[in-house]
Amino acid sequence: MPNLPIAKVEPLTTARALRGPFDYLLTERFADVGVGSVLRVPFGRQRLLGVVVGLAAESELPPERLAEPLEALHASTTPELVRLGLWVADAYASTPARGLELVIPPGTTARGGRGPVGARTQLHAAITPAGERALAGADNARLGARQRAALERLAGAGEVPTQPDERDALRRLERRGLVELREVEVARRPASVAVGAGGSRPPQLNPDQRRAVERIERGLDEGGAELLLHGVTGSGKTEVYLSAAAAALDRGRGVIVLVPEIGLTPQTVSRFVRRFGDRVAVLHSGLSAGERRDEWMRLREGEARVCVGPRSAVFAPLEGVGLIVVDEEHDPSYKQESDPRYDAREVARRRAADAGAVFVAGSATPRPESWRALERIELPARADGSPLPPVEILDMRGRDGRAGPLHERTRAALAALRTDGGKAIVMAPRRGWSPHLSCRQCGRSWGCPNCDVSLVLHRGGDVLRCHHCGHRERPPQECPDCGSRSVARHGLGSERLEAIVSELVAPLPVFRLDSDTAAARGAHARILAAFERADGGVLLGTQMVGKGHDFDDVVLAVIVDADASLRFPDFRAEERTFALVAQLAGRSGRGGARGRVLVQTYAPSAQAIELAARHDTATFLDAELERRERLAYPPSASVVRVELTAPDGDAAEAAAQQIAARLRPLLPADANLLGPAPRFRLRGRERRQVMIKAPEREPVVAAVREAVRAAAGARALRGVNLAVDVDPQ
Repeated sequence: MPNLPIAKVEPLTTARALRGPFDYLLTERFADVGVGSVLRVPFGRQRLLGVVVGLAAESELPPERLAEPLEALHASTTPELVRLGLWVADAYASTPARGLELVIPPGTTARGGRGPVGARTQLHAAITPAGERALAGADNARLGARQRAALERLAGAGEVPTQPDERDALRRLERRGLVELREVEVARRPASVAVGAGGSRPPQLNPDQRRAVERIERGLDEGGAELLLHGVTGSGKTEVYLSAAAAALDRGRGVIVLVPEIGLTPQTVSRFVRRFGDRVAVLHSGLSAGERRDEWMRLREGEARVCVGPRSAVFAPLEGVGLIVVDEEHDPSYKQESDPRYDAREVARRRAADAGAVFVAGSATPRPESWRALERIELPARADGSPLPPVEILDMRGRDGRAGPLHERTRAALAALRTDGGKAIVMAPRRGWSPHLSCRQCGRSWGCPNCDVSLVLHRGGDVLRCHHCGHRERPPQECPDCGSRSVARHGLGSERLEAIVSELVAPLPVFRLDSDTAAARGAHARILAAFERADGGVLLGTQMVGKGHDFDDVVLAVIVDADASLRFPDFRAEERTFALVAQLAGRSGRGGARGRVLVQTYAPSAQAIELAARHDTATFLDAELERRERLAYPPSASVVRVELTAPDGDAAEAAAQQIAARLRPLLPADANLLGPAPRFRLRGRERRQVMIKAPEREPVVAAVREAVRAAAGARALRGVNLAVDVDPQ
C-alpha cells in the first residue's frame, strides 16, 4: 500500500479532557480534503463531525490501525480561520472543538453531528425546440389544457422560475422532451440588506478625516497597523471607515466592520451598501439559518468582500483581509458570554496581525486598555462644525419622593417638545415597571425562586418576571406572610418611565426600545426607523438608545439615574458610567440642531459624571489608568476567573476548592489567587468562583487550562459545570 496522506482531525465534541488531534487515513476518494475540511469520522462507537487542522505524510500509528473518514461534507473553512479558532480555544482556556465551531460553516455543530444548512434551490424551466413544435401543432402532439398553458408561458421567455400550480404538468412535459427543468440555487438575502449597485459619491472629507484615512492607507501599504480612532460623537468616524474600506478594496483586500449591537447592523449596512453595493454581506445571530449560510458562502467564495456584523462577524470567511474596524470599541457586548468567552476586540487584533491588516478601534469614549495600547488618531470636532451640546447635571438628592422620578427641569424640557419641536432620547437604568416589590407591613420582598435576585414588575402582561431565568408569576394582591394589602413598588423601569413621559409629551409619540419591545425579529430596526420617520417624539429605553444612533433632529437627551452603574461592585464601573453619559450626550444636537443634555444623578460630584459632562475623555482616561495601575487591574494586570456551578452549594464549594488546590502549584509566583468565593444563585444552580490576578496573562491562562483539563474527568466534579473567563467583563 502506498503512503497516503494523514488528516489530523479535531472531533467536534464538548469533552474537555479530550486531547487531539487524531489521525485518519485519507484514501483516494478524499484527495480534495485539506486544512479546514469538515469530515464525518468514526470515533469509538460514535460518528462525529471533525475539522481537519493539519495534514501529514505519516502517523505514529501504523496504517492498518488508522480509520478512514466516513465522508467529506460539502463544507470547509479557510486554513487561516482554523488557526484563529485554535488560537481562541488556547487563549481563552476552552477546547479546540468550541474554538473551531466559531469558524466553520453555519449549522455545523457537535450537537447531533449535523452538517451545515443546505442551499435553497428553485426549479427553473425552458421550452425545448420539440416543445415549440408541439405548441405550434406539429408532430401530432396532444397537449392537455395545463400543459398547453405552461408551454405558452415558456414560449419566448427563455429559462424562467416555475410556478407551484404548473409543476406536475411540467414534469410530464419534461418526460416527453418538451421542456427542460433545472434546479437553480437562490440566495437568501437578509431583509435588512438592500441589494444595489453601490457607487454613491463620498462626501468631501474634512482635514482631520483626511489625515485619519491617510494614516490607515499607510498601514495598508506597510503591512498593518493598530490604531485607535478617537473622535467625539458626530465627528464622522463612519465616513473614515467607508473611505478606508474603499482604499482596502482598491488594493484587493477584504474588510470586516464590527458593530456592538444587532440593531445597529442595518443602519451601518445601509451606508456601506450605498457605497459598495452587493460586495457587502452581513452576519449576525438574528438571521435565519438559511440567510446566515448564504451570506457566509458569499464571503467564502469572494462574491462579497465587506462583512458587517456584531462580534461573531470577526470570524467571517474572507480571504486576504486588509482592514478590520471595531466601531464603538468601548462597548462590553464585544465580550462573548458563553464558552469560549472570547473578546472580539482581541480576536480582531490577532486576526489583523496574522493577516498583515490594519486594525482600527473607534470610539468617542475608548477603553483604558485601548487608550494605552494603540496609536491614536484624533477627530476632535464634529464633522458638521456644530458644538458639542451643553450638559446639565441635576442633583436628585433630598427630593421629596412624591415629586416623582423626573426632575422639574427634565419635566419642563420634555413638555417643551410639544411647542418647540424636535425629538428627545431618554435613557432609563433598567426595563420593566418596578425592579423591586416589598410589603410595607412586614418587609417581605419578592424574589426569584431560582435565582438570588428580585422579581421585576412588568405592567405589560401584568406579571412579575426574573430577568435571568425567565420565571414568571402573578403580582401579589396581598402579602402571603402577613396578609397586608400594602405592597410597595420600588425603583424605576423603562415601562413606568414610558407612561410618565407619554403624559408629558402627548400627543407626540413615545417609542420604547428595550429587551421587551425589541424581542421580536427585526423589531429593533423597526422601532428606530419609526422614530427617524416621525416629525417629533421621544425614543425611550435602556442602554440600547445610547449606542451609536445618528439622528439629526434630536435636541434633548436625558439620563435618569445616571449613577446606577457606579453602584456595581466592578472595577469598570467608573469607565462604564463615563461612557454611558458621554455617549448619550453625543446623540443630541447633531446636524445643526440645537442640543441639550440633562443628567439626573444622586452622585453629582462623581468624577466620571463631572468629566463626561465636560466631554473630557483624556482627563478621565489618564486618571482611570493611574487608578487601575495602583489597584493592579487591567490593563496593568490580567484577571482570569474560573466559575463553577452545581445543583447544591456543597458540591460547588468542593469543586472550587479542588480547582484552587490544583491551581496553586501551577501559578507563577507573582500571581494572586482569590477565593473560592460565592456568587449569587442562578437558574437554580449554586455558583462559586476562583479569581487570579497577575501581571502577565499567558502564564495564568496556561495554568488554568491545565488545572481545568486535569479536573474535568475527576469524579468529584461530576455534575459540576466549569467555565473560564479571561479578563471578565
